[in-house]
Amino acid sequence: MSTTSAPTARPPAPRRRRWPWLLLAAAVVLGLLAVLLGPRLYARSQEGRAAAPLSSPAATAAATATAAAEDRALDGTWRVGGGTAGYRVDEVLNGRDVTVTGRTEQVGGELTVAGGQLTAGTVTVDLASVTTDSGARDGQFRRLLGVEANPAATFTLTGPVPLGGLDAGTTLAVTLPGTLSINGRERPVQVPATVERAAAGPVTVTGAAGVTWADFDVQAPDLGFVSVEDTGTVEFAVTATPA
Repeated sequence: MSTTSAPTARPPAPRRRRWPWLLLAAAVVLGLLAVLLGPRLYARSQEGRAAAPLSSPAATAAATATAAAEDRALDGTWRVGGGTAGYRVDEVLNGRDVTVTGRTEQVGGELTVAGGQLTAGTVTVDLASVTTDSGARDGQFRRLLGVEANPAATFTLTGPVPLGGLDAGTTLAVTLPGTLSINGRERPVQVPATVERAAAGPVTVTGAAGVTWADFDVQAPDLGFVSVEDTGTVEFAVTATPA
């Protein structure tokens, strides 16, 4: 008489743990969202933060820069005692331009008027005090511009500028020939500007000049996801009073 043993039951197969794969999938999705939405969110966060251009007032219709001013009260030394200066650049983030502005009120200088013409002038800007809305960006700005070794940017007039028509209460459109010094490098510039003479005496000079950073041995940063354009604008609006 033979006996047949009952088949041995196999233990249930262990359930595969799915949560590591779910976590991996979630991380991939979040990474894709960061790549796709990050630039847009950053661009939106920067909208409206750029300072308005240091715009020049409209030149008086009767003003002309082709002749010397007849008002000899202009002659003498004028000291720059206040104003604003800074820069304007575009950051490119995945093809989107985001305008960034840096500003400081730490400006100084001196202007000389002789024979009704602006014959000499310097304007100096303390670069270490230029700030944006980001401390990290400001630190990088100072490093790239070599602020530790060259703490100031300076504009120096190199040719006379006739001030014909600059009477009290008028604004004159002029071009300021000069040299701009940044990062220990000097480059010639022609700065479109206005000279506004208040009735009470102060004179305000407002202008902006386009710059190419490589001309001043400054490498525009490129971090992969965000880069800075190779060109920018230096802006200023300074007020001078008789010394």
